[in-house]
Amino acid sequence: MTYATVMVSLALDQPNNARLEVAGELAERFEADIVGIAAARFAPPLYFADGIAAQRLIDQEEGSVKRRLADLEAQFRAATRTRSARAEWRSAMDFPARYVLAQARCADIIVSGGQSPVFSDAFSLVSPRDLVMQTGRPLLVVPDRINWLDSRSVLVAWKDTPEARRAVADALPLLRKARDVVIAEIPEKDDDRSAVMTHVSDVAAWLARHGVTATARVPEAGNETAAVQLERVADDVGAGLIVAGAYGHSRFRELVLGGVTEYLVTQTARCVLLSH
Repeated sequence: MTYATVMVSLALDQPNNARLEVAGELAERFEADIVGIAAARFAPPLYFADGIAAQRLIDQEEGSVKRRLADLEAQFRAATRTRSARAEWRSAMDFPARYVLAQARCADIIVSGGQSPVFSDAFSLVSPRDLVMQTGRPLLVVPDRINWLDSRSVLVAWKDTPEARRAVADALPLLRKARDVVIAEIPEKDDDRSAVMTHVSDVAAWLARHGVTATARVPEAGNETAAVQLERVADDVGAGLIVAGAYGHSRFRELVLGGVTEYLVTQTARCVLLSH
């Protein structure tokens, strides 16, 4: 398995430099094609005049959206000029989530920015929460302050769920190129620690059969949230990339109560590869 096509999702009114840099690195590293994608629609005001005045406003705003999408294309082409033998641009006057989700069929991995608001503007921005839940592709979330993909040390945030198993399989191309891979599961207070260690040891053995040397780690159960404990482990091992399954329980609970996935999408300073 490799990444033959890298897709990078760009957005209006957001910093795109970090995700473009990381997507370009991925394309270079795996000799992959790269596809830039963006979409937006004019968001009509709640109240405006009828007739000629209304149509003039619509025409002006739609023209503005088209110019801004053209600017994103220029930024994409400038950033990827030397990164890939084949760079392709796709854009549309459409809802961003709908358009990106449809076009994701052509990609092996999707690169997106993180730290978007919980309730974002559906006319101009596709949230990484929606992408990871619906694309059927691994999503690499890149914080805005990242300027390169440091995958020398990778932390696999394990939980014995289908999402975590899928994430590890999706991350294999990157794990094979990493220098250090650590698999960690954050135990809950009532967990049998020896049973948890069996989980991560099984994953390490599975990775070894796929050419990846990994070490298993289970910290002592603590009073802090799993997200805080996971971040501490990432600091300890110097991880530049975290691999995790996304949304092991209901999306509603994740949004209302927070959780590891929400933390990884919105707050961590590291790149995160997520699969659902």
